[in-house]
Amino acid sequence: MTRLTDTIAAVSTPMGRGGLGIVRLSGKRSRAIAEHILRFGHEPRWRSWGSEMAELVDENGGAVDQVVVSFFEAPRSYTGEDVVEISCHGAPVVLRFCLERAVEGAARIAEPGEFTLRAYTNGRIDLPQAEAVRDLIDATTLYQARVAAQQMEGSVSRRIRPMKEKLIELISLLEAGIDFAEDDVSVAPPEEILRRIHGIQRELQKLVSSFRAGKLVYQGFTLAIAGRPNVGKSSLFNRLLEQDRAIVTEIPGTTRDTVSEATAIEGIPVKLVDTAGIREGKDLVESLGIERSFQAMADADLTLLVLDLSAELTEEDRALLEKLSDRKPLIVGNKSDLERSLSADFEILPVSAMTGEGIPELRQALMHRLAPEGLAAPESGSITSVRHEALLRESLEALANAERAVGFGIPHEMILLDLYAALRPIDGVTGATTADDILNRIFSTFCIGK
Repeated sequence: MTRLTDTIAAVSTPMGRGGLGIVRLSGKRSRAIAEHILRFGHEPRWRSWGSEMAELVDENGGAVDQVVVSFFEAPRSYTGEDVVEISCHGAPVVLRFCLERAVEGAARIAEPGEFTLRAYTNGRIDLPQAEAVRDLIDATTLYQARVAAQQMEGSVSRRIRPMKEKLIELISLLEAGIDFAEDDVSVAPPEEILRRIHGIQRELQKLVSSFRAGKLVYQGFTLAIAGRPNVGKSSLFNRLLEQDRAIVTEIPGTTRDTVSEATAIEGIPVKLVDTAGIREGKDLVESLGIERSFQAMADADLTLLVLDLSAELTEEDRALLEKLSDRKPLIVGNKSDLERSLSADFEILPVSAMTGEGIPELRQALMHRLAPEGLAAPESGSITSVRHEALLRESLEALANAERAVGFGIPHEMILLDLYAALRPIDGVTGATTADDILNRIFSTFCIGK
């Protein structure tokens, strides 16, 4: 853990030039340091959540910049400590100078995520909310930002809290039963224990199951577009991307290598990969491109197999269908705007890369394949963190052990060991009993200044 009693400082705006840049201070000496490096036109009033004009000065009192100083008094600040934010003009040299002056005034440069770490340790936010801060900063789509914003408001914590309370109630019940054992008072018969365990398991399993769709929110997925030459793979790639990224011609084999680009589908980040047409390579370059195509399909979360609706199924199509059968590709028929000649005994989703016909249905089909139960509403509190999912699975495993122990008639003292083992991972999610090394690992992924 870093030294949480120091006053820390950092540039909280991105690197580079801009109209404004902010240097943030947090700690007991924030105001004193600000008064040391700034010159006010009058005695600073330091009104909480108020702002004043000042000049950033050098060690000789020379003005370097006119700034706006905002003050947030503890505990009503982001970190729960006194916070001063100095808004300078966004020249990197000015921001660097302001930070250096703050360090001269006894501040310490903040570690990555240290401001949010202090918000957590001072009880302003819990651990899921702290992790959501990072997710919001890293968001690349509006849907991601909405989910992170809801988690910052405590959607995950609110969903976990009732399960934790029920588990603590059960533990308390068994502990009371042990205390009254000498009086032959049975406060928890096996049926009652199992009923309570099953109720916690059901709610916990629902939350764990939400991770399948939740992980798409931040991890996204990779979609490989495959097919024989000239079926319109690159045209479909451009249509999904909504820009002309891949070269499209009527000459078969135009795409000789994989082309990838990032986009979003239904608010989910997607890496689209346009592959070389699959056929017998005419030369070494094309053969290498086809080899890379198969590698891209192997690495992708889902493969989009494109067929030509305006032509009969070819041997190359059949060979590719056979080769990809284990990967269960989503099969689309391109050129639905032309007269249909293709007949098949399997489901084909008709689309037209030329006119856009069927593209909305294709987007929905992609999301249904990857998240059959659909994406949860941002406020639902679904799990999006791999760490949270692993801890909740650990809790479920401990509850299953407790369930078996009850069935075998194991004494309550031993059942309690499993129940406490189920409680510890839940505390690991909320941060109640999180070890320092885990905290450092989490907050080290933040940007400096947040």
